Amino acid sequence: MLPLLARTGRHRQRYEDQLRLVAGCIPYRLKEDVDDHSYDLVNRLEVLMISSPNRDDLVFPKGGWEDDESVWQAACREALEEAGVRGILDENQLGVWEFRSKSRQDSSSLEGGCRGYMFALRVTEELNSWPEQASHDRKWLTVGEAFKLCRYEWMRSALDQFLRVLSKKMEQREREILMEPPSVPVTEHRIVPPNCFVTPCGSQPLDETYDCVVAGLVDPSSVPVPEHPVLPPNCYVKKPPGSPHLDEPHDCVVQG
Repeated sequence: MLPLLARTGRHRQRYEDQLRLVAGCIPYRLKEDVDDHSYDLVNRLEVLMISSPNRDDLVFPKGGWEDDESVWQAACREALEEAGVRGILDENQLGVWEFRSKSRQDSSSLEGGCRGYMFALRVTEELNSWPEQASHDRKWLTVGEAFKLCRYEWMRSALDQFLRVLSKKMEQREREILMEPPSVPVTEHRIVPPNCFVTPCGSQPLDETYDCVVAGLVDPSSVPVPEHPVLPPNCYVKKPPGSPHLDEPHDCVVQG
């Protein structure tokens, strides 16, 4: 397997309105072993940040958006190169922020200006080694720790927006779960979808196809056969030609 390599140089860099276009993400995961089962997002959420050489504060992975890739591909690439993680990227951006690169923080010229597109990335894989491992350590943090350690104000703003978006999604998911019908355990019978039927092992083939059949899973030979068939409500049996006609038709027909 070939080693992963980071892109270098800015010959493919995108620019707009004299601003360098940047793509990045907030990598996150939800802890499953939290004692608090109240679905409190803040207690379950961890975000991944990376360090830079000779700095104590932290940043989210980001980098130049190049002209041969989409903004989503750029955000995923930067997460892999700088933090060594892969995952599922939300295609809806958290927002767009304008800022100055760290080397131009004190400059008043237009040079060094950036426009950053940030996304949320649910991490599914952490690599043991990654292209920029020598320059960036990675660290999982609680939300409170991340706010304190963010290097730039615009990153704190992106983190705040990330929390809002994720909170809304979790609330919507909880509502969907509450609206789902309760599951009923099936023990002795199974329900066959409409327009299908099941022939139990050892039984005689059916002459007709019924709209819906509830097939027993017990041995048919062990079930006593009543003297007269028992029909479900609102049904009648269509007798063979020459048999007496039923006086009252009902809603459904079971072919005899």
